[in-house]
Amino acid sequence: MELLLAADPSQKIVDEYLKRGRCFVAETGNQRIGVYVLLPTRPQTIEIVNLAVDGQHQGYGVGKYLLRHAIKTAQTMKYTTIEIGTGNSSIGQLALYQKCGFRIVGVDLNFFLRHYEEEIVENGIRCTDMIRLSKDI
Repeated sequence: MELLLAADPSQKIVDEYLKRGRCFVAETGNQRIGVYVLLPTRPQTIEIVNLAVDGQHQGYGVGKYLLRHAIKTAQTMKYTTIEIGTGNSSIGQLALYQKCGFRIVGVDLNFFLRHYEEEIVENGIRCTDMIRLSKDI
């Protein structure tokens, strides 16, 4: 749960999508170093609703590995489209997702203002909008 909350600070929202999705965990030894959650959203479409890497393991390709694993898992499950969303302030994540073939398909304006009680700031930028990305698989 700690890793999930690192990527999404709302316990209520995390609990909701965990009930409906599948959670995958990356471990090294006995330590959890990464996690992601897949959630079916529409016919043939699945979304990565949370992807997090432990701070000590960031910058070593774990996030890219998890993203590729999610794509392969979605393909095995016979989905044809995989989606992911991230905050406008999540610069590193936006770069990673695009490097892995995701394309920006939309912006949900004021998403984080509507759904989160506390202000989120990353990279010195207030997180207000959800950037939506998609990839055909």
